[in-house]
Amino acid sequence: MSMTLSNAAASRPTFRTTLIALALSLCAGAALADVPALSVSGNQVLVGGKPGSISGSSMYWSNTGWPGERFYNAGAVGWLKDDWKARLVRAAMGVEEPGGYIQFPAANKARVKAVVDAAIAKDMYVIIDWHSHYAFRHQNEAIAFFQEMARTYGNNKHVIYEIYNEPKDDVTWDAHVKPYAQAVIAAIRAIDPDNLIIVGSPHWSQDADIASRNPITGHSNIAYTLHFYAGTHGQFLREKAATAMNNGLALFVTEWGSVNADGNGGVNYPETNAWIDFMKKHNISNANWALDDAREGSASLVPGASATGGWANWDLTESGKQARETVRFWPSTSDTGCTTATVPATIQAEAYCQMSGVRIESTGDAGGGQNVGYIDSGDWMNYTVDVPSAGLYTVSYRVASANGGGNISLERAGGSPVFGTKAVAATGGWQTWSTISHDVQLPAGKQSIGIAAKAGGFNLNWISIAAAGSGGQIALIQAEDHASMSGVESEQTSDAGGGRNASHIDSGDWMSYTNAPVVIPESGAYTIEFRVASPGGGELSFEEAGGKPTHATVAIPATGGWQNWASVNKTVTLAAGSHSFGIYAKQGGWNLNWIKVSKGAR
Repeated sequence: MSMTLSNAAASRPTFRTTLIALALSLCAGAALADVPALSVSGNQVLVGGKPGSISGSSMYWSNTGWPGERFYNAGAVGWLKDDWKARLVRAAMGVEEPGGYIQFPAANKARVKAVVDAAIAKDMYVIIDWHSHYAFRHQNEAIAFFQEMARTYGNNKHVIYEIYNEPKDDVTWDAHVKPYAQAVIAAIRAIDPDNLIIVGSPHWSQDADIASRNPITGHSNIAYTLHFYAGTHGQFLREKAATAMNNGLALFVTEWGSVNADGNGGVNYPETNAWIDFMKKHNISNANWALDDAREGSASLVPGASATGGWANWDLTESGKQARETVRFWPSTSDTGCTTATVPATIQAEAYCQMSGVRIESTGDAGGGQNVGYIDSGDWMNYTVDVPSAGLYTVSYRVASANGGGNISLERAGGSPVFGTKAVAATGGWQTWSTISHDVQLPAGKQSIGIAAKAGGFNLNWISIAAAGSGGQIALIQAEDHASMSGVESEQTSDAGGGRNASHIDSGDWMSYTNAPVVIPESGAYTIEFRVASPGGGELSFEEAGGKPTHATVAIPATGGWQNWASVNKTVTLAAGSHSFGIYAKQGGWNLNWIKVSKGAR
């Protein structure tokens, strides 16, 4: 970034402002709320374990005598949270430049701590940034600084450590950045085992693709910096970022601008919008450069603006107005309807964790409820799934399309890798429904998958994922996960897969699964399989929750013990639509681990 030092006379803080800042600082450790933890999974930084991203603003260099120092206060941070709706602020502590930490360590550290304390008090994420171009030359100072920050703030999920802002193009990853990063990370992890750490890359943090070929190993929750300025950096840098993500790196844009890389020029709206779309699609968190009133195009504030917030529209520069709009309307991680679906599973399309461009509407499909509609090219939805083991899976989509021509891409959230694509043909109308499917290879474990419209023009009601060749399995209900019950307990199971099972089931006991509705795609025969254990046998009734109708009565054999497991099945006829099932013990004396629903008779 350019380092223009010109600045209008700073506004003197009032005594009342000073008291407010002091109060916020003293209360920082006692914030009543909290933020979800940030964690790295594959090439994604998750927010509270879910796909998503956060957006906010970066402070200007903290250096003594520079234009940014007067904004390092609780008032400015609070205004970012309350007016900009920012979830993130970055404290950019200058290091080797004049007025920086090497020259004035106490003053610069105090400014950083004022921002961190204020961010914690406002329940914002805060990046502690070692804002250096040659950090490896000051490795000992960096280690001592970050050790102090980890001891002071390591118990706060709000805090993110950015250990090397922008290595220049005369610095290499293998010889300089990576060895430095390994040493600093080890020092932080000895104190703080889990808060997110972000590492820069050469060429002003544009070479994450180079870092991805020799990444840091042996530590968790490590992300990599990506910096861009829309007036200078275009598609070529997005391609480098995509390469890094394809190679498994999680990216975090700790600094971006809508103007030129030297900090000057006007807002380049087409490229800025392209970058914003890229970050949203790939769930990349970000901080805009910069909250200051320097005479630069990248400054968010006009010269002489208040140091403590309260900025009206006329206090914002062109890039400041653009930044505020971007931050204020950044999509947040949705907690509504977003749960982890354990495969095999049927996922309602509208239960996404995050989306772009789609709308929800009432559906005319069997079972009623809602579907996702208005899906155009480039729209997407993310879901969290837990895949039991790596292998081949059949993924089915319930679609409706008036004209056809659509194309679904099933991919890891963020776009890479792509697991498979499926064309959507015309079904005869926007509420005329059909099921299409394909087989894809999925990795094991909890992960975020995306449904992206490579070509739009279709509606989506649900997605079903089951092991290929599993006989059309569409649902697996864990017996102990009932919504309500009478007389039943649970215990650790010795059955394959571990976990718990429903136990102590006596005559007259029951379990209801209204919390796990099963969508039956079409009327017909289905096989219901029960995983049971019993010393002497018993009998169950498989029914709709509430007792009516009864779909089947099933005899439970004596299996030889309470943890000797066997599977019994029954073919039933089910109507298309959503079903909430229940289990009633007509004769007790058995345990139940799970219920499996598969298409067809057995």
